[in-house]
Amino acid sequence: MRRLCLVCTVGITLALLGLIQAAPADGPYRVLKIVNVGGAGTFDTAFADIAARRLYIPRKNPARITVFDLDTLEPAGEIPDAAANGVIVDPKSGHGFAGSKPVVMWDAKTLKTIKTIDVQGGPDAILFDPFNERVYIFSHTAPNATVINAVDGSVVGTIDLEGMPEQAVTDGKGHVYVDIREPTDSVAAIDAKTMTVSAHYSLRGKGGRCSGLAIDVKNQILFAGCRQPQMMVMLKAGVATVLHALPIGAGVDSAVFNPKTMETFSAQNDGTLTIIKEKSPAQFVVEQIARTKESAKQMVWDSKTDRILLLAADFLPPTGPPKAGVAGYGKMVPDSFSVVVVGK
Repeated sequence: MRRLCLVCTVGITLALLGLIQAAPADGPYRVLKIVNVGGAGTFDTAFADIAARRLYIPRKNPARITVFDLDTLEPAGEIPDAAANGVIVDPKSGHGFAGSKPVVMWDAKTLKTIKTIDVQGGPDAILFDPFNERVYIFSHTAPNATVINAVDGSVVGTIDLEGMPEQAVTDGKGHVYVDIREPTDSVAAIDAKTMTVSAHYSLRGKGGRCSGLAIDVKNQILFAGCRQPQMMVMLKAGVATVLHALPIGAGVDSAVFNPKTMETFSAQNDGTLTIIKEKSPAQFVVEQIARTKESAKQMVWDSKTDRILLLAADFLPPTGPPKAGVAGYGKMVPDSFSVVVVGK
């Protein structure tokens, strides 16, 4: 029986590899340029302020948020003393927030810190929901989500997500969705009005350890990027139906959906960018697997130019054993941090 299971596992793995290799490497998307930004310290989830044409990138060791011109990638400022894992800006109030502890709130015009906000847990991912102008600070430990008023920075409340959250999205109509990595592989649906979990959408074994999430708002389709197995799982929001699942690269950490082209982008740590085409609300295909740069698992989408900007660096070989479902790497090479620009 064990031998049979091993054969099945190997067969499934080879089948997935075959599907990935069968997807076109050549296509409309390619690396347009790689801009070396350098600077000390690691990096995490960036944010593109489309209207103000600014790119915010959190860095640690030392802690700060570096700000760049979104068009030229020239330095545009810095927000000090913010050990953040994520960044957002509310375009209406003009306030920025960092997924840090404490949360740093700043003026997006001057980049001056307004105040710091004490929160519990370990702030990680962050989301701005324009529906009621609130900021969601997600944590792998309880409380799993802290909700902040973007206008005055007050803490509105906390939410128990019954698990470890990762990337989140909003439909802008009162519904927030977030990957739940553990203890169950699911997507939690949050009622933005009541700040309660309305449902947990099971991935039904199609994907696990999901770290990327995108949404087609018009058709109410969620795209969950998973690491183990390496799949993009498509779900119908509201009814929790799994529509389809397609293979992606190793170590996904972010996903975005372009409603103009009906394409979902999945950035992976193995240096691949998987592009999935939504041909209809029930038909999806892997359109292209573009080669980017190893470690480029974090990205932002510039909706004005339709460019994808990925964060990457050079790393030394891993010194320890690999972790399940994670493409590991060693220490970051000093001054190797760069922004990889992908487009047509």
